[in-house]
Parts: sequence; structure tokens; C-alpha cells
Amino acid sequence: MTQTTTALELDSEQTTKLHALYRRLHAHPELSMQEHATAQLIEEQLDSLGVEHFRCGGTGVVGIMRNGSGPVVAFRADTDGLPIEEATGLEYASTDKGTLDGAEVPVMHGCGHDTHVASLLGAAQILVGNRDAWAGTLVLIFQPGEETAAGALAMLDDGLWDRAPRPEVVFGQHVMPRPVGTVSISSGPVAAMADSLRVTVHGQQSHGSQPQDSIDPIVMAAHMVTRLQTIVSRELDPRKSAVVTVGTFHAGLKENIIPASAEFTLNIRTFDEDVRGQALGAVRRIIEAEAAASGAPTPQIEELYRFPQCFNDPDAVPSVLEALRGALGVESVEVTPPMMGSEDFGHLGTAIGVPSVFWMFGGTPASVFEGPGAVPVNHSPFFAPELEGSLAGGVSAAVAVLLSRLGN
Repeated sequence: MTQTTTALELDSEQTTKLHALYRRLHAHPELSMQEHATAQLIEEQLDSLGVEHFRCGGTGVVGIMRNGSGPVVAFRADTDGLPIEEATGLEYASTDKGTLDGAEVPVMHGCGHDTHVASLLGAAQILVGNRDAWAGTLVLIFQPGEETAAGALAMLDDGLWDRAPRPEVVFGQHVMPRPVGTVSISSGPVAAMADSLRVTVHGQQSHGSQPQDSIDPIVMAAHMVTRLQTIVSRELDPRKSAVVTVGTFHAGLKENIIPASAEFTLNIRTFDEDVRGQALGAVRRIIEAEAAASGAPTPQIEELYRFPQCFNDPDAVPSVLEALRGALGVESVEVTPPMMGSEDFGHLGTAIGVPSVFWMFGGTPASVFEGPGAVPVNHSPFFAPELEGSLAGGVSAAVAVLLSRLGN
């Protein structure tokens, strides 16, 4: 199919309904692999468009739009929220709660996945209403559990590519704190691999006034946390990118009791498999050595989840770049280096050996970058993509790239 720049767009009534859908999604986020109401809402929207669909991976939804002979293309939007208490002040801000590890927590669409869902549904509505503009098959993947790296694998394990037509390419996009109406894209690596671990350190409990009778797990774990920061600064080649972050630390119940154990979680980001192996080896060596130095048992190190590298096929990027520039303007599309964030999107194409292309689109008004204060970023309680501009950009980018493969 020839590449096609499109001026196809939603009419005012459709746009109003899409905005209402977005507000509903934003107000009612759900945690990873618990997106039951979200999946039902997506199914209702696909039914209204006359798009066949099926459940996949528990709370995932797959829509199939068939329009005669032609290429098969897939487009993915993730659907899950985060355990964050929203502080955006929006009239449609989330006040919903969810359950995480047995505890009730606030839930927010703090990474913009509601924007992804609404943008893909908007793009689908445009293609449904303009079937003479394209031919082929579009597979719509509404994927749960991106934040925990569980969703893509769950859909694959549930037979995604045995139940849906296999595409020649998989597309995806993500809203970011960049000006609305702009896009960034990388060729080759897009996002880092990530490994998340839980470490449980075992000591010996004692009264706080009798430290000589204890093996203090807090002091021991604190040394671990400090020493782990030297992996990147003193062990890895400075020309290789890596990040080691300790994100949680929990120990004890009372100030005058030296507890029996401490627990912390950490996250390691890398682009290179050799660097990943070196970093993970250093993590284990440091943790075990600090425990030995304290005369403590060997700590437990549990893998929580792992993200693959997100990789844009260099041969598939040029046509996507041309389509985006045609739709948004040359000056609005930027080629950028990879980011240290992570995505499980790459599993979908890798599983069947087809290329993937993933890009970032803007969700922040340009005026925010010129004003005082920090710009809210993904995973912040203040992150709130600007409704009209974000959806317009997300829908336009999706339609343009899809027509670059499917357009008549």
C-alpha cells in the first residue's frame, strides 16, 4: 500500500463523545490486571462501532476490523492505572480505590493510559466511518497490566496470535510531558530493559536498648542500599547506560524494638544484555556480602517482574516518520535518543518475529513549559494530559501511521 497523509478526523459530535469517554476512563482507573470495568467499557465502545472483539489475557480486549484484502496491522493501547492519589484538581479526577497486595490504595491514571485507550478508539471510529480510505485488517490490542510487565505476556499466553490475524507490524504510542501536537520517535532502542527485585534481609530481634543482642537488619539493609549506588558509579563502564533505584524500604513496628527483618525493593534499568548481567550480578554480590559482614543469614532475593527492551525496527521507522511528519508537520516530529523508562510492548511483535514501532506524543500545553514550576511528568500525582490537544494529537498520529500501511 502507498503511504497516505490523511485529513480524516472526527466531527464535532464524535469529538464531544470521545472527550466524555476520556473523562470517564480518567475518573475510574483500575490497577494492573484488574481492569474489569475498563475492559467492559472498551467492549461497549467496540460494539457501538460494529467491531468484532474477544477477551484475551484476562482483562485484555482485542478488536478486529476487517476491510477487504490488504495488509494486516496491529495497534496496541495499554489500559491500567497506578497506585497514586491524584492531585491534579481536575473535576473528573479519580477518587477510586483499588487493592494492592491486600491493602486498599488510591488509583490514578498517572501514566496516561486512559489517553492511549481513547486515542485508539477515536482512530478506530475514523476508520470505521471512512472504509473507502483503507483496505486490509486492523487488530486493536487493548492491553492490561503494562505497569507490572504482566499484560503483554498474559495476552500471548492466552493465544493472542492464534486467535487474531497475525500482523506484519505492531504499532503503539505513549503520551508524554512534551508539547501537545508534537511527537518524538527513536530508531533502534526506544526504552530500557527493567528488572524489579524484592530483597528480604533477616537479622535478630532485640530490645532497642540491647543492640549487642541483635543483628540489626535496618543497619544492614541501609548499607546495602548505599553500596548498591556504587554499581553504576564505580563498576559499570561509564559509556554504558544503567540506573539502579531503591524504591521502597520497610522495617520494624516500634522505635524501641530492633526488628527481625527488613525489606526493600529495587529496580535496574539497562539497554545491553551484558550490562544487565553485570548489574544483576553486582546486586546479588553486594547484598550477600553485606549480610555476611553482619553475621546474618543469606537474604532472600525475589524477582518481581522484568521488562524486555522496547526496540523500533530501523527498516520500519522511516515510513512511520514520514506519516507523522505529513500529519503533524515536519517541525513537530523529533527523532530522539532512547529513554530509560520501560515498556512490555515489545513482547507483542517479538513473539511472532514481526517489527514494532513505538513513539511518544505530547500531552502538555506549550505554555506550561514557559511558566514557573516543574512540568508534571508521568507517574506524578499532578500528571494530567491536556484533554483536547492530547486526544487530537494521539488520534491524528494513530490514523496517519495506520494509513501509511493500510491507506488506499
